[in-house]
Amino acid sequence: MDDLCIRTLLEPDLLGYKALRDAMLSSHPEAFTSDAESEAARDLASYRSRLTGGAAGATLFTLVALDAARIVGALTCEREPRRKVNHLAHLIGMMVADTHRGRGIGRALLAAAITRLRATPGLAQVTLSVTAGNQAAIGLYESQGFERYGRLTDAIRLPDGRRLDKELMRLVLFDQAPPLPAAALGRG
Repeated sequence: MDDLCIRTLLEPDLLGYKALRDAMLSSHPEAFTSDAESEAARDLASYRSRLTGGAAGATLFTLVALDAARIVGALTCEREPRRKVNHLAHLIGMMVADTHRGRGIGRALLAAAITRLRATPGLAQVTLSVTAGNQAAIGLYESQGFERYGRLTDAIRLPDGRRLDKELMRLVLFDQAPPLPAAALGRG
């Protein structure tokens, strides 16, 4: 991991991001809600929603892990835009290239994301879902303080007929969200 760099996804990274995502969807269909065939057909421009501020402002950030300028891991964080649930964020699309698994890249991405989330005004907790039975991922999330709070049965139906559940997990960042700056409340 000496040459590993973790940083925010930038527009010039989109081709590498899409290549990693397409490969992961194809080789691990059970780990993702999206399907490989539909996503492979998406044009590159559609991935701009993964950039900070994308998806109508819901995307807080996408982090990428680079090894010698090649994207080998990624993780996106989205924030609920609606006022009543704006204290919630969601981690989606965690992926590490098969060639780079077992090197601590997922842990580094997750730790960097949690650090950023803790510094985000108004956030109180972050959620994620993970395919039940993916013990490596569940163990990673639990090691960083995530707790299981539910299970969505029959969450994914694969073309081969398998039906998979999702474990629902959350990390409480603050028991009470830190106050928003006055400007965010319209008082600044």
